[in-house]
Amino acid sequence: MSLEDIKKTSQTKMDQSIAAFKNNLTKIRTGRANPAILDTIQVDYYGSFVPLSQVANVSLIDSRTISVQPWEKGMGAKIEKAIRESDLGLNPASMGDIIRVPMPPMSEERRKEMTKLVRTEGENAKISVRNLRRDANEAVKKLVKDKLASEDEQKRSEAEVQKVTDKHIAEIDQLVAGKEQEIMAV
Repeated sequence: MSLEDIKKTSQTKMDQSIAAFKNNLTKIRTGRANPAILDTIQVDYYGSFVPLSQVANVSLIDSRTISVQPWEKGMGAKIEKAIRESDLGLNPASMGDIIRVPMPPMSEERRKEMTKLVRTEGENAKISVRNLRRDANEAVKKLVKDKLASEDEQKRSEAEVQKVTDKHIAEIDQLVAGKEQEIMAV
């Protein structure tokens, strides 16, 4: 593996860490409705549990209400039960074929809990990025030890990996700040 390969690999993995972090952020509840919040819900579908999005159409009615429209008639009660039993604290209401899921307003205390959760997720993402930096630097040191690269190349490479790391950490900080603002907005 060359120095360029190491840099490209670490860049790609750091990008993947950010993508995973963004995905985790969509699942954290804010004041307004977001269909992605129901992505984690599993529904009993003929004896096996499948994601809600595979048995129903999930969309927004307005800023505080999500609509879930089952693709099969008999699934309504099972979907409603799965949403009610999830740890999201939601209370779905069936209206004919459509299930309405109103998002209750969050209390100030709950908003603060959610911002703590966002910060924790952000810190976990930063840790994974830093671990990738460490792995890249160790791979470069191994190349120097095996005399496949010079110490000057090692210093240059470590500086470049550090720049990429700093860029990704700044992006994580930005995402955390944006999500906190979204949560605290009433």
